[in-house]
Amino acid sequence: MAKEKVGSSQRLITKLYLLLYNGGQVVGWSFMLFQLMTYYVVGVPGQSLWDYIGWTVIIFQNAAVLEIFNAALGLVKSNPILTTFQVFSRVMVVCGVVMATPEAKNSPGLPLALLAWSITEIIRYGYYALNILNIIPQILIFLRYTTFIALYPIGVTGELLCFYWAQNYAKHHKIWSIDMPNKYNATFSYFHLLWIIMLSYVPIFPQLYLHMFAQRKKFLGKSITKAK
Repeated sequence: MAKEKVGSSQRLITKLYLLLYNGGQVVGWSFMLFQLMTYYVVGVPGQSLWDYIGWTVIIFQNAAVLEIFNAALGLVKSNPILTTFQVFSRVMVVCGVVMATPEAKNSPGLPLALLAWSITEIIRYGYYALNILNIIPQILIFLRYTTFIALYPIGVTGELLCFYWAQNYAKHHKIWSIDMPNKYNATFSYFHLLWIIMLSYVPIFPQLYLHMFAQRKKFLGKSITKAK
């Protein structure tokens, strides 16, 4: 009986934590989308997009690292390896590309990535939060497994443009690079790392994109068939 009470309490705490985390992310990404729209619709004189929105991006994108621990600890059913890749690919864009180089901050890919990320995450975290409460509306399920069709390619295009804008700066300024000779007898090129990551999108993006279509068929297949 005591074990059942402990187990029940742990499940309640886990649900509360996940609800707060997902709800907080919905608020954060909604604020980011609001800032993005404000910047381009109303205008923010004297500030670049990154100056205006940067801290919001840094805080809420890096907060996604918690998802790796959530998956690894079994708090959610997500695949830890897939989650790690998805999270760190974006963290790399934010911390290793945009924050590291002035060119990436001015890349046309930045607003594209932020637009795709924010809409996707508002829907995704909203879906997770309401799923905990068992009150997911059908429209949210539809959006979760439909909007990726356009937003995923837009986001990937934005990310790659940020990488491309950063690589020239990395090459000429040799940031985070190590040249020979040195006491470690080792060499490292951040410029080459950026290109390796960019090229890795070629085999990985189609796999993830097709995986989302498979998920769409799984969750929306019956309703789509009925509609026909």
